[in-house]
Amino acid sequence: MTQARLTLHPAFRIGAVDRRLFGGFVEHLGRHVYDGIHEPGHPSAGPDGFRRDVVELVKELGVTTIRYPGGNFVSGYRWEDGVGPVEDRPRRLDLAWHVTETNQVGLHEFQTWLDLVGSELMLAVNLGTRGVAEATALVEYANVPSGTARSDQRRANGREEPFGVTMWCLGNEMDGDWQLGHLSAEDYGKLASRSAKAMRMVDNRLQLVVCGSSNRDMPTFGTWERTVLEHTWDDVDYISCHAYYQEYDGDLASFLASGVDMERFIASVAATIDHVAAVKRSDRQIKISFDEWNVWYFTRWNEVEGTFPIDEWPVAPRQLEDVYHVADAVTVGGLLITLLNNADRVTTASLAQLVNVIAPIMTEPGGPAWRQTTFYPFSITAAAAHGTALKVSLDAGTITTAKYGEVPAVAAAATTDGSSIQLFLQNRSTTDATTVTIDLSAFGEFTTATATGIWDEDPYAANTLADPDRVKPRTNDTVKLTDGVLTLDLPAISWTAVTIA
Repeated sequence: MTQARLTLHPAFRIGAVDRRLFGGFVEHLGRHVYDGIHEPGHPSAGPDGFRRDVVELVKELGVTTIRYPGGNFVSGYRWEDGVGPVEDRPRRLDLAWHVTETNQVGLHEFQTWLDLVGSELMLAVNLGTRGVAEATALVEYANVPSGTARSDQRRANGREEPFGVTMWCLGNEMDGDWQLGHLSAEDYGKLASRSAKAMRMVDNRLQLVVCGSSNRDMPTFGTWERTVLEHTWDDVDYISCHAYYQEYDGDLASFLASGVDMERFIASVAATIDHVAAVKRSDRQIKISFDEWNVWYFTRWNEVEGTFPIDEWPVAPRQLEDVYHVADAVTVGGLLITLLNNADRVTTASLAQLVNVIAPIMTEPGGPAWRQTTFYPFSITAAAAHGTALKVSLDAGTITTAKYGEVPAVAAAATTDGSSIQLFLQNRSTTDATTVTIDLSAFGEFTTATATGIWDEDPYAANTLADPDRVKPRTNDTVKLTDGVLTLDLPAISWTAVTIA
């Protein structure tokens, strides 16, 4: 049993926890939309075709904003295909994922689903194969009350009141050569600036997200952010980060420490934002939208699923349906800790994705829906983390990782709403349990402490169709609170949430 000591103080604050930090992502990809959230023949489906069992799980997950409709999909998407009478909508080839898009679900239907789950729309525009005119037309259709061609078209299509979308993404991963219409930083920055200016001429309430690098390993990382921000500094509110993690070649220690890489990613982008602000002598604050993050076994996609033959364009095939285990859940918990510890710079984020596709929720056509292991750290954190994120002073041992070198054996984040404290703890050690001691004396008197978390004797245990409840949150009965000092034992490879009230 190793030892770790944490100290908190109410005066040492990071920043407010924006509820949009617990966002999600829905893309027209695989069985996410069709046979995922939308399956008209399912026993639980309503008259709108949406599965109510999935609706209830998404509500339980607690996602606040949902980015839509992509992702790579958006760079070839014609938004007009998804409005108007469903029976008149065209079938299109989706070049991003080599499938057929039926357009049975579009903006109107997706907003109906959002109303059911209680989430806010974060809408992406196509700056890959389209541009300024199409983006402004979509803002007019979505947000102008009436009296124009596009707004009256929306009303004729059954939506009298505007959608009122405030948060918009200016394309997706435009630095990637896999992206339809991908551009250089210079060309994208100019296009994003023109698009942003025009969109705000239609609606000046918009909050806009410009594309950052697709990942931290891109050869243009850093220079891309700087160039794009130099062009769009006065036009946007956020720059995006995307990151996916997986266990490579049995290197579990590095995988569990993925939050270290996310921390470095955020720090690098924040430094670039500050650099551009300094050069421009500007007081503006550009925030970070970490609008794609998750565990994704990308090598499995390449090696096992591959691509479809050139003459096959299936509808809603099984794609990217990763089965997540305990270690994946512990890593997701660690990534959430990193996001909370950067709440001053990262104020919106999107778990990618929600249903079937690298997702916390799985479904079977005509059958049940169930929670993957990664469902639990997200749902627990989204429900518990309110108020203000606090700085955590951490004194713990280290573990050695092949990818990141020496890293703290324990990761920790804390929030407070004034009447309670929420702690989130990850033990990255693959072998050793850790006793954590936390000094809470600066907060006054607390009387109760409860702890729940994810760990298992088998770190590769998973929830499946055959055994959907194999892994569930467990109560940690070792938690004790005496005279302002809390102690707790963290099992190896574990994530734990503590409520102190």
